[in-house]
Amino acid sequence: MTSLLSISELKKTARIHSSVEAKLHAQIERLTRKDASNGKPFYEVVLRDATESMTLRAWTDTGAFETCGSLQNGDFVAVIGCFQNNGSFGLDARGWELRELPNEEIEVLLEGTSERRALLERAYEKITEAVASIVDPRIKALCDQFLSQYGPRFRRAAAARGNHHARRGGLLEHTSRMMECALALCGVYPEINRDLMTAGVLFHDTGKLWETCPPEKGFGIEPELRGELLGHLSIGIELVNTLWRDLQKEGWEMLTPSSDDVRLHLLHLIAAHHGQLEFGSPILPKTPEAAMLHFIDNIDARMEMFFTSYEASSQNAGGRSGTMEWVRPLGVAPVTPLPACLPSPSEPIIEDLFFSLAKTPAKK
Repeated sequence: MTSLLSISELKKTARIHSSVEAKLHAQIERLTRKDASNGKPFYEVVLRDATESMTLRAWTDTGAFETCGSLQNGDFVAVIGCFQNNGSFGLDARGWELRELPNEEIEVLLEGTSERRALLERAYEKITEAVASIVDPRIKALCDQFLSQYGPRFRRAAAARGNHHARRGGLLEHTSRMMECALALCGVYPEINRDLMTAGVLFHDTGKLWETCPPEKGFGIEPELRGELLGHLSIGIELVNTLWRDLQKEGWEMLTPSSDDVRLHLLHLIAAHHGQLEFGSPILPKTPEAAMLHFIDNIDARMEMFFTSYEASSQNAGGRSGTMEWVRPLGVAPVTPLPACLPSPSEPIIEDLFFSLAKTPAKK
């Protein structure tokens, strides 16, 4: 039976085996009719699912060519064929066919694999647990209001269009990882305002809900006019101010620091999180929380780019010093990382040896 794979799983398998008989479910991100240099027409089909995108070509002498003529951008399809990795030319297929997906299969595809669903659910739980731990009632109310009002959109937004976490649910993954880093560092630096830091992580990229958010029924990261004209930093600031105005403020006048100072410091985190003026920040980080947020954001983005490079590389990942393809945002061609040291099977693990000695009665 032909296995149903995600695009990411298909690419991994094709790097290991010379050819793979497989089926995949995906959305047509772009369908374009073109002519080859010899004048022969073909369709270029860009497919995307919750993991990655890939491109196939349907020539006139294939059944896929005729089917493509009745399809359009945004349609959901099943693709069946024999796939192989053609080195620098990427994934290719022979004798592939496609058909439209029925509604029930579309719903399953949008939800992602069971592993993907579990990953995103854990990410959302980490964020909600962090918000639940906030002590400042103003910051907690603001975060709760955001999750209540924009939760579904937040859960499907991407963190970028190409560099890192550029997929449905990517912003949730990115924010969750950053939240774990932030809370850990707050334990190292108790001078940091933990409540403000938690809110800063949650809100720093919320403007991307209108800049890099797939539609409710799709995977494509299509730009919205609001995102194109204002950018996610400006939208994030506007969002916090709008939510803040709508909150019930009874008793706030008795709290310190002042509510206006709390709001301004949170807005500063959003405005300064790119860290440098040339990277789009209208202001440089001027508080410890703003500096920490910038560094955490940069760390998680860079780690994702390294890991994605290793996943996408056709090099032998087990090589001693195998280098990947050049990654422009990193400015390097990543090198295969050093694995952790494992004890020799013939030697006892140090901890086990210690406990066995501890249990041995001393000679009198």
